[in-house]
Amino acid sequence: MSNIKKGTIGLAIGALGVVFGDIGTSPLYALNVVFSKSGLHLAINQTNIFGVISLIIWSVAIVVSIKYIGFIMRADNGGEGGIMALITQIKSSQLIVKYRWHFIMLGLVGVALFYGDSTITPAISVLSAVEGLKIVAPHLSEWVILIALVILSSLFAIQRFGTKFIGQLFGPVMLIWFVVIAIGGTSQVWQHPDILIALSPLTALQFFATNPLQAFIAMSAVVLAITGAEALYADMGHFGRPSIARAWFFVAFPALILCYMGEGALLLHSGTGMSSPLFSLFPAELQLPIVILATAATVIASQSVISGAFSLTKQAVQLNFLPKMLIRHTSTKKDGQVYVPFVNIAMFITVVVLILLFGSSANLANAYGVAVSGTLAISTILYLVVMRSLWRRPRWQIALAMLVFIPLDLLFVTSNIPKIFDGGWFPLLIGSFLLLLITTWLKGQRIISAERHALEGTLRHFIDTIHQQQPPVTRIPGTAIYISHHAGMAPLALHATFDDLHELHERVIIVSVQSTTAAHIPNNERAVIDDLGDDTDGISRVNLSFGFHDIMNVPEVLKSIRKLSPELGFDPEKASYFVSLSKVILSRRHGMSLWRKSLYIAMDRNALSISDYYRLPVERTVEMRSLIKL
Repeated sequence: MSNIKKGTIGLAIGALGVVFGDIGTSPLYALNVVFSKSGLHLAINQTNIFGVISLIIWSVAIVVSIKYIGFIMRADNGGEGGIMALITQIKSSQLIVKYRWHFIMLGLVGVALFYGDSTITPAISVLSAVEGLKIVAPHLSEWVILIALVILSSLFAIQRFGTKFIGQLFGPVMLIWFVVIAIGGTSQVWQHPDILIALSPLTALQFFATNPLQAFIAMSAVVLAITGAEALYADMGHFGRPSIARAWFFVAFPALILCYMGEGALLLHSGTGMSSPLFSLFPAELQLPIVILATAATVIASQSVISGAFSLTKQAVQLNFLPKMLIRHTSTKKDGQVYVPFVNIAMFITVVVLILLFGSSANLANAYGVAVSGTLAISTILYLVVMRSLWRRPRWQIALAMLVFIPLDLLFVTSNIPKIFDGGWFPLLIGSFLLLLITTWLKGQRIISAERHALEGTLRHFIDTIHQQQPPVTRIPGTAIYISHHAGMAPLALHATFDDLHELHERVIIVSVQSTTAAHIPNNERAVIDDLGDDTDGISRVNLSFGFHDIMNVPEVLKSIRKLSPELGFDPEKASYFVSLSKVILSRRHGMSLWRKSLYIAMDRNALSISDYYRLPVERTVEMRSLIKL
C-alpha cells in the first residue's frame, strides 16, 4: 500500500476519532427523547415510528451529506472550516460593503450559539452512555454522575497532547462503535424488514401531511440526530474535507441509518417505550460491553466539539474578535490542530456545572437543540451570502439552495422554541454572555485603536522632529526593533524612548504585523520593506504579513527574511525589542457604558501580551506602558 493511500486511510480513521463522535452517538438519546415519558411521549405506533425514522434519515442526509459535505464545506478559508471561515470571507469581501457588518454580527451570533452547544454535548453524551449502567448494573445507579465527571475530567486533561494523539487513540474505537451499532441495527431490520419503508422520503412527507402537529413536535427531537454537523465543519482544519467525506459516506452515514432503523423496528415490535433503545438492540449478555464501548464513543463525541471550539477560538483571535490568548500548535504537519488552554478550562467548568445542575441526559435533552438549530440556520444564511456575493453564482442556484435548506432550518428553529423554557435557556445564556464579550471587545478595540492612533502621529513627522531636536538626541550602539500597532505611525514606545530617555539606538526598525485572511504567507512574500526616503536618521520600517495558520514568531521571521533581504542590515538575535502596551483607564468619553468599559479593561488585562503572542525574547524585550482613556 502506498504512503499516500496509508495517509488517506489514517486521516479518515483519525477523522472518525475526532469529527464524528457527536453525531455518531446521537442514537443513544435521539429516539428516547421522542417516545419516552420523560421526552415528547409520542405514541408508539407504526405511523409515528415510520415517520420519525424517515424524518431522521432524510434530515441527516440533507443537512450533513448534502448541505455541509456537499456544499458548505467547500466554502473553506484556506482549509479552515466552521462558521468563522464564512465570517472571514465575508469580512474580506469588497462586494457587500453596505451590509457586511450586519452579516458579520449575524455570524458572531452563530459563533456564540456554537459555544453554547459545545458545552452541552460532552455532558449529555457521556451521561447518556454511563446511564446504561442503570440497565446492566442497577446497583451502580447512584454513581452515574460521579463516573461521568471522572471520565470528562480525564478527557479535558489530555487535550494538551493534541488532536493527532487523540485521533490515533480514538479513531479505531469509533470505527468499532460504528460497526457494532450497524450490526445491532441490521439484526433488527433483518427480523422486521417493514422498517425499510422509512428509507423513502415519501414516508417523511406523508407523516407531515397526515400528522402535521406530531411531526412538527418530533422535529425538536430530530435535530438531536444532526448535532455535530457544525462541529464537523469546524473540525475541517484538523483533517481536511476529503478525509471527512470518505469517513462519513463509507462508515458513519450507513451505520447511523442502520442503527436508527433497527431502533425503530425494535420499538415498533416491542410496543412499549424503553429507557435506551440502542442498548436493547443487543442481548443482555452483551449489554455491559456495549455500555463500555458507548462510554468510550461519547468521550469521542465530546472531543469533536472541544476540537471545534479550539479551531473557532483560534480564528476569532486572529481576526481580533477576541483578546489574544495562548494557542499551542500540537502538530508540525497539520496546521489546524491546536490547543487553547483557557477555552479548555472554561468548557470543563461549564460542563461540570451542567451535569450537576441537570443531573440526567433526559433533562439535558430538553436544553439540547435550541443552540444547534440556530447555528445551522445562520450557517446556511452566511453560505448563501458567500455564494452570491463572493462566488457570483446565478440567482437560480441561490433560489434552489434556499428552497432545499431554509425550510428545514426554519422547522428546526421553530420546533425548538418551546425548549427555551425547559432548559434551553442555558446554552442561550452561555451564547449571550460570549456575544457580550465579543461585541464589548470589538467596540473597546475600536476606541483604543483610535485613541492610540491620535497619540502616535506619523513616522515621517517623528523623523522630522528628530532632525529639529536641539541638542541632538543621544544615539546608543545597537539595533532597536519597535512593534507598531499601526502601519506608518510612530509607536508610543518610540515616543517614550525619545521624550523620556532622550536617546535612540543607532538603528531603529519599526515592525508592523498584519494578520490576513489567507492561510499561509510564503517567506519571500511576508515582508515589505518600506522606503522612507532619504535622511531617515537610521530609521526603517518593515511590514510583516501572517496567514491565520502561520505562527506569529516575529524574531524567527525577521531572521528568515534577512537572508532574502540583505538590505535589512541587522541581526534580529542581537537586537532589543520594544513594545507599546496600553494601560487603559476609565473616562466618561466615547459613549460606552461604564460597566462595559470595566468588562473591556478586565479582558484587556487578562489577555496574552504582545510580547508573548509574537514570541519576542524575554531577556531582550522592554515593555513600555502608556495611559489611554477609554
